[in-house]
Amino acid sequence: MRVLRVVVIVGVVLAALFTGVDRWAAGYAENRLAERIQARQGLAGTAEVEIHGFPFLTQALSHDLDRVDLGLRGVEVMADGRKTRLAELDASFHGVKLNGDYSGGTAERATGSALITYADLTAASQTGATLSYGGAPGKVKVTASVDIVGRTLSRSVISTITLVDAPDSKGGKIVRVHAEEVPGEGIPGLERQVRKRTDFDRDLGTGLPAGLQLAALTSDEAGVHLTLGGSNVVMAGS
Repeated sequence: MRVLRVVVIVGVVLAALFTGVDRWAAGYAENRLAERIQARQGLAGTAEVEIHGFPFLTQALSHDLDRVDLGLRGVEVMADGRKTRLAELDASFHGVKLNGDYSGGTAERATGSALITYADLTAASQTGATLSYGGAPGKVKVTASVDIVGRTLSRSVISTITLVDAPDSKGGKIVRVHAEEVPGEGIPGLERQVRKRTDFDRDLGTGLPAGLQLAALTSDEAGVHLTLGGSNVVMAGS
């Protein structure tokens, strides 16, 4: 019995040591992967990574991770040659195959979501228009000023925000903001001038991790919510 007790105690101690080492290794890998993702995407915000599954070390040795969660806050992505800020981006990567040097990996599939606030949408409009909630899912209110026939007119329109096929025909989607109706008040050329300020497209997909694409969107008081998905998504590395 004494020998058995010693064996049990030793086993418990070794298990605790292994668990501690495994969790330390997982934490170290999470921090390093977060740094690599920020560097690869050129992100200005913060990144947090959580690696799921136990033990981590056996997954690492096989270069296969079951699931990795990524959380980005206040990040900027390049869209149409300029930076567009995402308040939040959360993604889950499944079936991650690590690179040989553990500098990153590629996921078999990924799902996620992102939030763009109206303040950030306003900054991304490039037309001087101000955007806010349009009172219903998928609607935004766009306010812009235009100069016409010597007068400066301010107009607010309710626009539909949707995803449409990207013009490059590669299967991607772009965000489109289009006014449902522009009050003309009988002034020639007013609608055309207002639409120049209120209607626009943004290709946000070019700033996401390679393979992660826009799948759907809606809007509420907080901003515009994007649904993301994809396969063979590159998380970091070369």
